[in-house]
Amino acid sequence: MSSEWVSFTDLLSAIVDNRGRTCPVGEAGLPLIATNCIDPNTLYPRYETTRYVSDEIYKTWFRGHPKPGDILFVCKGSPGRTNWVPDPVDFCIAQDMVAVRADPQKIYPKYLFAALRSSVVQSQIDNMHVGTMIPHFKKGDFGKLKIPVLRSDAQKVIGDFYFTVSERITLLRETNATLEAIAQALFKSWFVDFDPVRAKAEGRARQDGERSGQPGMPQASDLPRPGAEAGAEAQGQPEYMDATTAALFPDSFEESELGLVPKGWLLSALGDAFEVNPTRKLKKGDFAPYLDMASVGTQGHVVDGVIGREMGSGTKFINDDTLLARITPCLENGKTAYVDFLDAGQVGWGSTEFVVLRPKAPLPPYYGYLLARHPAFRDHAIQSMSGTSGRQRIQNDVLGRYPVAIPPPEVAEAFAGIVQSAQQRIAANQEQAQTLTQLRDTLLPRLISGQLRLPEAEATVEEVL
Repeated sequence: MSSEWVSFTDLLSAIVDNRGRTCPVGEAGLPLIATNCIDPNTLYPRYETTRYVSDEIYKTWFRGHPKPGDILFVCKGSPGRTNWVPDPVDFCIAQDMVAVRADPQKIYPKYLFAALRSSVVQSQIDNMHVGTMIPHFKKGDFGKLKIPVLRSDAQKVIGDFYFTVSERITLLRETNATLEAIAQALFKSWFVDFDPVRAKAEGRARQDGERSGQPGMPQASDLPRPGAEAGAEAQGQPEYMDATTAALFPDSFEESELGLVPKGWLLSALGDAFEVNPTRKLKKGDFAPYLDMASVGTQGHVVDGVIGREMGSGTKFINDDTLLARITPCLENGKTAYVDFLDAGQVGWGSTEFVVLRPKAPLPPYYGYLLARHPAFRDHAIQSMSGTSGRQRIQNDVLGRYPVAIPPPEVAEAFAGIVQSAQQRIAANQEQAQTLTQLRDTLLPRLISGQLRLPEAEATVEEVL
């Protein structure tokens, strides 16, 4: 299957370019997507922004706006990163990127998207961008970028294949985000807001078999949890919890340095409730899994695969540890990772800019990860950073003073039974997403070059699914 190499510009019907224009922004309105929202590991852009534009600015300031099916293309910073524009388009784009619109008479849009992400085209972009400190790819050089164009039927087959696999990866990651959000809500309910105790103290109860109408509360169907005893009494039972679990909580509070905490619970500083950067036995020169800061995403799980390399100076960790970025801007961006990717008994190591958190009994391992992701904890860490404006860090002793309410072992065990099941599902989904990503990106250039037929590629992917 032969291909014709065609200028990128000749395959486009429109380019929406807002580079060089910084629009007025506010705290409400339509999200403004910046280059950091364009992620080659996702199909659609991420909504990691606190900047918004008003309706008037949206209508009058910009040269144009993306349409569904356009391709977002980063020109500055990390040139060549792309995302697909969803339908409906509920954002506008900032400078340093463009939205390109494929001419359907010349190329199948989804095939162009796949081709732009292929190693064949990405290597061209790497060789063509200019700048050392901040690389950028000039719009004027789009005509020099060559795209391998196949027969129209082959384009559709390859484009649809790439898009279908990408949608599967997106679905797995969205499922993980939902699972984590539910686990985080449960963590906040039990260990921050003490909702079960407040419900019992206020005499709120539900009838057997009645589902809670309280918005935002985790439900039995949301996360797997230990089975409740059939026919359990509802008296004194919080309206969103089964009677067996409710019985583990007290019905009153007592004073502590933290304020009101559930009766019988302990108040502890994080430094006493956790091992912070515990010592690991790993000699310099040993070959071990390595995790750098760039491999950790803001969604809490490793984005890229962990690599093996010779051990040097760094932070050591084992499975069930939580890694927290200590340096700005990684801490502000929420970079954390739960370690569940090592083999049994294996020790990993990574950047010295990680803080390792390991809860002590009775706290379950995943408690540490959820605490590190909790907004109040992150605010404490951010506000306690010290150093120069460009390289501020959170210090272990400051982090160790954060107050933590310690529940009795039976409450911790019940919580572990719920969230660890969710964590295992997250880990399985993450592993499948990584495998699919590697397969997709490996198979794509072979499909474009004709070295591999689609049935063979589909069979390979089907083995993973």
